[in-house]
Amino acid sequence: MKSRFARPGIFLAAALLLTSIAVLRATPQSPATTPAPGAPPAPAAASQNQSPIRVTTGLVHLVVTVTDRQHDLVTDLNQSDFTILENGVPQPITFFGRETDLPLRIALLLDTSNSIRARLQFEKDAAIDFLNKVIRRDKDLAFLVTFDNEPEVIQDYTDEVGLLNTAIRDQRAGGATALNDAISMASEKLSRAPAPRAEESDIRRVIVVISDGHDTLSDHAIIDAINGSIRSEAVVYTVSTNTDWLALDNPNKPKKYNMDNGDRVLQQVADETGGRAFFPYRVDDLARSFLDIDTELRSQYFIGYTPKNLPESGEYRKIVVETDRKGLVVRSRRGYYAGTGN
Repeated sequence: MKSRFARPGIFLAAALLLTSIAVLRATPQSPATTPAPGAPPAPAAASQNQSPIRVTTGLVHLVVTVTDRQHDLVTDLNQSDFTILENGVPQPITFFGRETDLPLRIALLLDTSNSIRARLQFEKDAAIDFLNKVIRRDKDLAFLVTFDNEPEVIQDYTDEVGLLNTAIRDQRAGGATALNDAISMASEKLSRAPAPRAEESDIRRVIVVISDGHDTLSDHAIIDAINGSIRSEAVVYTVSTNTDWLALDNPNKPKKYNMDNGDRVLQQVADETGGRAFFPYRVDDLARSFLDIDTELRSQYFIGYTPKNLPESGEYRKIVVETDRKGLVVRSRRGYYAGTGN
C-alpha cells in the first residue's frame, strides 16, 4: 500500500511547489526605499481594511483653510482664487473641491504627566466635550492616546463616544512628558487608518493635542514628530493648558502673558501641518476653541496638483498656498516628502 500511494504524493507535492513559485513570480514586490537622512521611516503598509496613504500617483493633495482678519472661515472661494507654489514654482491645480463632509479619523492626545496634575480635570472635561460634538456615529472614528513617561493607546478606533469618555475619565496624572513620541505614534497609526464604511473617496486625518507643550522624555525630537505628521497627512490642532494663559479662578486676571517654550512648540507643530494652535484664556474659552476646530474641519478646501518637476523619492518640497483675494489668511501644510504619501 505504501508504494501504491507514494508516486501520486510526489506528483501532488511537485504541483504545489510549482504553483507557489508561479504565485510568487506573479505577485508585485514593493521595492525597498531608503529614507532621507534624518527623516523618520515611511509608514508601514496598510491592511485590506485600512485606507492607505496614496503614494504612486504623483498627486500632491492639500487640505486648505481660509479665514478673514476676524478669523471667520471663508468657504466661497473657487479654484481660480488659489495659487500653489512648490519650491517657489507655480503649479497647475488638477483637483479642487470643498470637502466639508469627509469621514474623520481623529487621534486625541491627552497629556497625563505630573506637570499638568492640577489641570488634568480641565483636560478631561475639554476632551469629552469635544468628542461629544464632533464624532458622528457610523462615519467618524477616534482613538485616545495618553502620554506621560511614554505614549499609550488607551482606546482604539471607535465611533462609540461613551467608550472614549470612560477611558478619558479613568486617567490619572503622573510621570514625565513624552509629547513628541505621542505625536509620532499617533501619526503612524493614522497613516493606517480604517477605511470608510461607505463609498467616500477619502478621509481626513486629524490630531488634537491637549498639553502644556513641555516635552521632558521623548526619544523623538520635535522635528521628527512634525515630519511624521506631514508624512501621514495629519493636520495637528493643539490646545495649550499652560496656566500663564488661563484664568481659572480669578476673572480679573490679566489675559495674556508671554508665550513660553511649551506654547511655542504647540504653535510650531500646528503651523507646519496646516492646523491651528489655541491658547484659551479661561476655562470658558475652551468650549469656543473646540467649537472652532469642529467648524473648521467641515469648512475646508481639498486641492490637488501634480508637480511639474517630479521630485526624488524622500525629497522634501516646500509648499505655499496663496489666494488673490485681499485680507485673507490661508493655512495648509508647508511641505511634503516625495514618495511617502504626498
